[in-house]
Amino acid sequence: MLRTRLLSSRLVTASLLALMSSAAVSGAASAQTATPAQAPASTAPAAPCGGDLSAFLSGVKTEAVAKGIPADVVDRALAGAVIDEKVLGRDRAQGVFKQTFAEFSNRTVSKARLDIGAKKMKEFASVFARAEQEYGVPAPVITAFWAMETDFGAVQGNFNTRNALVTLAHDCRRPEMFRPQLISAIEMVQHGDLDPATTTGAWAGEIGQVQMLPEDIIAQGVDGDGDGHVNLKDSSPDAILTAAKFIKSLGYTAGQPWIQEVLLPENLPWEKTGLQPGMTAGQWFALGVKPRDGNTKFGDLAASVVIPQGRKGVAFMTYPNFNIYLEWNQSFIYTTSAAYFATRLAGAPPYDARNPEQGLNDEQMKVLQTKLDAIGHDVGKIDGILGSGTRAALQREQLRLGIPADGWATQAVLDALP
Repeated sequence: MLRTRLLSSRLVTASLLALMSSAAVSGAASAQTATPAQAPASTAPAAPCGGDLSAFLSGVKTEAVAKGIPADVVDRALAGAVIDEKVLGRDRAQGVFKQTFAEFSNRTVSKARLDIGAKKMKEFASVFARAEQEYGVPAPVITAFWAMETDFGAVQGNFNTRNALVTLAHDCRRPEMFRPQLISAIEMVQHGDLDPATTTGAWAGEIGQVQMLPEDIIAQGVDGDGDGHVNLKDSSPDAILTAAKFIKSLGYTAGQPWIQEVLLPENLPWEKTGLQPGMTAGQWFALGVKPRDGNTKFGDLAASVVIPQGRKGVAFMTYPNFNIYLEWNQSFIYTTSAAYFATRLAGAPPYDARNPEQGLNDEQMKVLQTKLDAIGHDVGKIDGILGSGTRAALQREQLRLGIPADGWATQAVLDALP
């Protein structure tokens, strides 16, 4: 989850395990590659990694002690640490999960989850009230993530957290991402918030009901139940308030919407759609975009119109608060589904799926990406996924060809490309 999730938001963690194991979900879990975001370029020296495990752990101990963690705590935290080959296997797998927005959202935003979410908001009403009072984040936003990440704590992952982080920090693939997480996990041991022998979570080191990495827990953890500890695995109040605090830190603005279903006119300038800046909600309204709920009072806010399955499918207007969803997880399908989920928990009706055109299958998408790449567009990896790069390139070609530039890949568009 959350800011450090920019490093691992595409990792298949407990959130995806929850989606795949839930009775409400069958088959694939996300419409994006399950690979990590690239680390930002840095002039800092490379994190030490690899080699003899004992020597590596000795270096970790030196670094942790230098940061003020007592040596005996570090020894206890690292005692018995081993490389977990299953973690490396998950990391190397880079699985791809492909569904349309309609498929994914219909499975994840199920009646069962909505019912449980409503019960949870009632059960923890005082905690959610505190979250909104102190951090400005309403219950539906937190609850939707809670549901999608772990099915309200039911599926949190069963990898030993300490060993997972030792494994990924020792591995020389992305040590700069995971060595700081290992140091933070040792600090959690110092606080009594992590047991190196028994604490479990996702294979990438994320812990608890809302799936946070140790750095985020150290920085944003809230003791919601007053027991003196931040226990995101077993304490729902801790998980709710910690999520709220972090969402606020990502820039969430109290009292503003995050996403809103809209109806679109036939003559919309489709090339302006997508997650791109430059227009306000009021400007979209002037072009004939109509909120399905009739609420136009946020016309002064920056807004985008997103159409996950093209101009003939469901459409949403996203507002600045939608950015926190993009921080949480980089998958467009996941984030849009999570934002929609929150609106349902807030009382919105199911969206009108309308009648989207048939999209391309995996092999057809790869052909489309190959064609776009040959023309000169940067679509990234040829992976059969209609991600943001492919959508943007497709819109440019649709505009050039005189086809409505909605970024939705169809057979007609594929046939029109050279």
